[in-house]
Amino acid sequence: MKKYLTFIFIVFLTCNIGFSQVVIKKVNAFGYNNCIELSNPIVKVILDPNVGGRILSYELNGKNILFENPLLNGITWEPGMDKFEVSGGRFDIGPAQTTPNRNSFHNKWNGEITGKNSARLTSQIDTLLEVQLIRDFILAEDSSHLKCIQHIKNTSKTIQTYAHWSRTFAKGGGICLVPLNPNSRLPKGYAMYQHQTTFIDFNPKEEENLRVRDGILEMLGTPSQPKFVMDSNQGWLAYNSTDDLLFIKKFEADKNVNYGDVLSNQVSIWYYKNEKCEIEPIGPIETILPGEIVSFTEDWWLLKNAYPKDKKLDLNNIKTIVKNLK
Repeated sequence: MKKYLTFIFIVFLTCNIGFSQVVIKKVNAFGYNNCIELSNPIVKVILDPNVGGRILSYELNGKNILFENPLLNGITWEPGMDKFEVSGGRFDIGPAQTTPNRNSFHNKWNGEITGKNSARLTSQIDTLLEVQLIRDFILAEDSSHLKCIQHIKNTSKTIQTYAHWSRTFAKGGGICLVPLNPNSRLPKGYAMYQHQTTFIDFNPKEEENLRVRDGILEMLGTPSQPKFVMDSNQGWLAYNSTDDLLFIKKFEADKNVNYGDVLSNQVSIWYYKNEKCEIEPIGPIETILPGEIVSFTEDWWLLKNAYPKDKKLDLNNIKTIVKNLK
């Protein structure tokens, strides 16, 4: 009878909890304590609450698509530090040119496991901006699909306006793909920052490492200037690394609203030499009431795809892949 009751109890737990393909646990990684690892048979994700609430690793078959700076492993940000770099899968808020300093978000965050395949990172309240950021991460059980949701909470007593600003660093030297808006207000569908922030060239000269093919801007290598903006309304970006990883982001980008950058663009790319490539979906400017929370979702995938020696990716195949990702 006792064995029978034990069997019934196990069946009850199995039916109510279920077996998850995702393993989630607290780990030490990259020199940091209390990171959160989510993994399934396909990918591994490591979240870091110690510096900026970021993704430290998004890994397929032991290869991480995100930029890592080993010189900064285990180092935390302190006020007054010069040019502290937050590597990996970063997120931010904007508009970039008008939002005050957000360095407080480089502080330690709270990390918690929220479900069998989900985790949350929560910032401290920024006393200057009177904003708190909350990031939810959900890993699929049977694919590389990672859902990243950033919430912006207005902790002030007044209406505020902010926008989601993704600042994900992929490791450098790959091919970045940006589908251009067929009805772009920019002559070439993209603009280039000159000297980072002082001047925007809305009709830049053609360059060897920039190519438009089948409606897609291909960034093939180091451009003359690193920062680009695009009014891309197709809702996806892709990056093929030199070690045969295809990183895809999907997001909402076709609202008839103002987006959170100078040109009201939905995308920015910062292709810095062969070191890293910053892949930046930008959200619409949100009017946030006191106590209200607004959210923006990025869906990530990581797939095997050979880096072509002739730098000519099969764009039709990639478009089909993107279309079929759910």
